[in-house]
Parts: sequence; structure tokens; C-alpha cells
Amino acid sequence: MKRVYITTAVTCLFMLAVFIWVFRLLNLTGGRESVTVGFIYDNDESTPYTYNFSLAKDAVEKKYGEKARILTCSNVLDDEMEEPLRELAGEGCDIIFFNGYSELVRKLAPEYPDIQFCQTSYMDMSGQAVPENYHTFKGEAYQARYVSGIAAGMKIRQMILDGVITGDQAIVGFVAAYPTSEVISGYTAFLLGVRSVVSQAVMRVSYTETWSSYAQEKNAATQLIRDGCVVISQYTDTIGPAIACEEAEEEWPVYFVGFNQSMSEVAPGASLVTGRICWEPYVLSAVEAVMLNKSIESRVAGRIHGTDVSAGFERDWVEMLDLNEQVAAVGTKEAMDQAIEKFKRGNGDFVFKGNYVGVDPDDPSDRYDLREGYKENENSSYPLFHYILSDVITVTEGGSRP
Repeated sequence: MKRVYITTAVTCLFMLAVFIWVFRLLNLTGGRESVTVGFIYDNDESTPYTYNFSLAKDAVEKKYGEKARILTCSNVLDDEMEEPLRELAGEGCDIIFFNGYSELVRKLAPEYPDIQFCQTSYMDMSGQAVPENYHTFKGEAYQARYVSGIAAGMKIRQMILDGVITGDQAIVGFVAAYPTSEVISGYTAFLLGVRSVVSQAVMRVSYTETWSSYAQEKNAATQLIRDGCVVISQYTDTIGPAIACEEAEEEWPVYFVGFNQSMSEVAPGASLVTGRICWEPYVLSAVEAVMLNKSIESRVAGRIHGTDVSAGFERDWVEMLDLNEQVAAVGTKEAMDQAIEKFKRGNGDFVFKGNYVGVDPDDPSDRYDLREGYKENENSSYPLFHYILSDVITVTEGGSRP
């Protein structure tokens, strides 16, 4: 019997020694007890885009608690990025996240080789030389835009069947910031989602030439409504377009499709559905990588393009919010779910495809035949589709490049 006790004791001591050895090995090779994380926002949390991005900060706080010291700087313009960046670096940040579009981040990163700089992608980084500690990332927004378009298309079809509008009144409006490929890709995917349900639907786009102006965005949406649009969406940063739809006094209701943040509270009668990029998966994985002293791209689950990463529904990098069942057409959720499952099974090749010809607004001689299909985010997290679909998308006067 004593021999059994001795054997058990020796086994327990051996297992304890192995545990201690493994713990020390992990501690030496990767573990750190705490991390300092910086966030620099181009706006503040009162705007949908920044509010949505700040949810990733909340996720870090929830996961790491006291192990993560979090510092933030808000309302930082792109050309004013240097001072807050250096301030956070001086505060001892191990990793800093940016939701702005400043090139200063990439230029200044080499001065701080021990800090990881992670920026929401603002241009095509494929083939470009970037510092080892500079990373870009973005959810594949066109997927959520397309699914949002399906919800809008279902509603428009219902309006046609109910005799509220006729088929030639199937017009959607889009309030856009600038004619960049990111914006064009987004509203094109939205329209193609609509047309997957209502094939005759067309779109009118109004550029505000600013990312964040409540007055300009609301005015642009109001004018689109007056021009006959029955559904409005946006790629700008304020609640202005949603309010315009809620306050519309037209002969038929006008519905709103949001992005980044649900508008069900500010536009309960008009809000139809919202799509958003989920920044949390990347941010949490990047912080984990720093905690383990690992490379960020080795810990992130997504499409890796060097130090640039993207993903869609298959990795929960985009999602749909708050389908308004009181407003949505019957069968909308089922139609959306079918499309989401299709995205999860494949790579979205079916979106930018059909009997369309796209024209580059900067070079009319540059045309793209969508019968061949176009693969968005194939080599970059930044959207690159930049063609205006002939005959189905009209840009209102005043829309020009900044």
C-alpha cells in the first residue's frame, strides 16, 4: 500500500514539475502580464463610424480587464495625426489602432519598431513596401452592403405588388462621401443586392464631399427623396440621412438602410436594416498577438495579404443588425440568411457579376464588363471596384473628386 502512495506522490510531483516547466517556457517565449493599447479616432463616438469602431475597444476592456491599459484620442484629423501618435507612443503603448485615413501612420511607424501600428485600410497596399510593424485591416463591407440591398429590394417589391409605386419608380438613393473605390464598391454592391430582387431598380448617388456633415448629408438625402427615391442608404458618418427619411412627407413612405450603427432609435418608422463591419475579431486577435509576442498575422483568422487582412461573414467580420420586422417585407430575413450562407460557403464572386458595363469616372476609356465577374478584396482589404454601372447608376450634379 505504501508503495502505491509513494508512486502516486512521485507522479504528482513529476506532473507539477512539468506544469511549472511548461509555464516558464510559455512565459519566456510569449507571455506578458499586461499590455497598453492605444486608439486614435478620426471623430468621436457620437458618429456611427467611430461608435462602431469603439466597440472593439470595449471588447478589449471586457476580455483583458486590468491587464489592458487603454488610452484613446478622439476627433483627430488625418493631417493632425502626428502629435497624438507620438503622445501615445510616449505613454508606453504596445499597440495602437487607427480608424483614420492618414498616411502619417505608415511613415512614422519605423521610428517606433517596438510598437505595432494597426490602421483600417485606406488604400491598396498590395505590392507596396511597408514597415514590419505596420498593419492594415478591414471587413469585406461589400458583403453586408449586398445583403442590405436584398432587404431593400424585398421592400421595394412589396411596394410594387401593393400598388404603392410602379416598377419604373423603383429608385434607390445613396448619400456618399467621395467617389473613392471604397465608396463606389459599397453602393454598387448595395444596388446589385436590390436588383437581385427587383431587376429594374436603379440608383441615384449624391456626393457630399465630406465624411461627416449632418447638414450636408441630410440635405443630400432630402433632395434624393424629392427626386423620387423610395429607399435611401449612405456611406457617410452622421445620422442625417436617417432623419431625412423619418421626416419625409412624400406621397409614399421612404425607408432607410443604415451602416455601422442601427438607426432604429432615431428613425423607428423608416429604418429597415443595418449592416456593419465588425472590428472586434481583428483587434482582439492583434492584442492577443502582442500579449504572446507573436506576429499579428499569425493570430488573425482571415485572408492574409502580407500585413494586410480582410474577412467577411465567414469570420464574423461583417454582420447585419436590427431588421425591422414591423417594416420589412415578408420573407426578408430568410432571403438575407440565404445570401449570408452563400457568402460563408464561397468568396462572393456572385456579387459583382451580371450583364453590366462599368465605367471608370476618372477615365471613361477604362471600362469593365461584369459578365466576366469581378472579385472584390481578392488581394487587398481595401475595396478596389471603382466603376460606375452604365444605365443603372446616376451621379447627381455636384459629385466630384475632392
